Amino acid sequence: MIVLHQNYVYLTVIYFLTFGIFEVQSNSNSGCFCKLEGRIDDCSCNIDTVDYFNNVKLYPILRSILVTDFFRYIKVNLNRGCPFWPDDSKCAIQDCSVKTCPEEQLPPGLKGHQEFGVESEKNGKLNQDQETCDENNSELGAVNQTISDENYEGFQKWQQHDDAIDTFCEMDDENSADLQYVDLLLNPERYTGYKGPSAHRIWNSIYKENCFRFGGGYGPYTTSKNLNAMCLEKRAFYRAISGLHSSISIHLCAEHFTKARDCFGKGEWGPNVDEFKRRFDPQHSDGEGPQWLKNLYFIYLLELRAIAKAASYFENELFYTGNEENDKQVQVAVKKFLETAKSFPDHFDEKVMFSGKDKEARKLKEEFRLHFLNISRIMDCVGCDKCRLWGKIQVQGLGTAFKILFSKDLSTSFAVNRKQFRLSRSEVVSLFNAFGRLSNSVYHLEKFRQILGSSRKKVEL
Repeated sequence: MIVLHQNYVYLTVIYFLTFGIFEVQSNSNSGCFCKLEGRIDDCSCNIDTVDYFNNVKLYPILRSILVTDFFRYIKVNLNRGCPFWPDDSKCAIQDCSVKTCPEEQLPPGLKGHQEFGVESEKNGKLNQDQETCDENNSELGAVNQTISDENYEGFQKWQQHDDAIDTFCEMDDENSADLQYVDLLLNPERYTGYKGPSAHRIWNSIYKENCFRFGGGYGPYTTSKNLNAMCLEKRAFYRAISGLHSSISIHLCAEHFTKARDCFGKGEWGPNVDEFKRRFDPQHSDGEGPQWLKNLYFIYLLELRAIAKAASYFENELFYTGNEENDKQVQVAVKKFLETAKSFPDHFDEKVMFSGKDKEARKLKEEFRLHFLNISRIMDCVGCDKCRLWGKIQVQGLGTAFKILFSKDLSTSFAVNRKQFRLSRSEVVSLFNAFGRLSNSVYHLEKFRQILGSSRKKVEL
């Protein structure tokens, strides 16, 4: 626990040294931040509250957790074909490629790991003496000998169908030979040079064909000018997607590659202010950029609430990797993180969504789910491997947040019966890493604010 604690203290000190607590003088570069103050749309808290809570309290803890073995390794299929159009894209630099992880480099608890809920190999060992009927128990093998392989495959399909009813993402097939472990620390999300028609087609398909619009059906982009003509649920869907898009853009601007000025240098990674302004300045975004940045705070609150709601579930997770000492440290660190997440004073209120007449609410919720499910399928069309990796992780993380928020309130049964509600290891790792990306974006947004000299109110400690 010493290492995790030291990281937390170190990052907290760095925040104060970097940002301080004083007001910054404004200048003509503050246009990107003109709407980053006051109340967050469709929420009950202010942007300043989120900035302080994230940058001072949450970000340092979360960052120290995401470098641990349980959260740094994820199993993903990057070879699934695009179901909508042929892949005709190319990356501009070699950093587009993903470095996969050979099994011998994995923690012992992940070698040969087959996902079936978050119940890990260690959970299975602890439950070996139980006489209750458990579909994950090895005693199921005795039953398999009395039924045909065809029937057994049918049972698996039934289970997959039942699981899919409340799932917002199309999950990778756990039986696919194309699944490979990836070390996220060796494959950071940053600028890859992926742009042009292929990249534009991804976002065009998401916004024009899969986001709701006022009046229904397909049509032009939703903007801040017509957003309020839609119901709360459709506004929330758009703001979540827009916030995710903004977060990804901030990552690419914060970790941007600048070529060396001479032929002998290697270039360097760092913030690119011009690229940030190109994406978010009102003059370059038809006035929408500042609102896109504001939507980052909406999706941040949405995923923060999902983590807080499922806190009792995560508090009883073992985060098993086979290294007992490290696993215990992660359990303690995650509980500290969850305590901090739960302490946030103005959580997103998911109960106000889908609260109309029962039949209409169910229909709208299913439309909501299917729209997002289709967006998760579009991630397999991203032409850059590293962009596809992080796109799949962040979309699956948001989908997991939706799954938690819009499931029944199971806070009292999370620790009792995981058959009522369960998350796969992939869903847990994706949710934490997706929220880590949002937390990172809020942190880097403050750095861009400082670089551009945008003013803000003095923070009282």
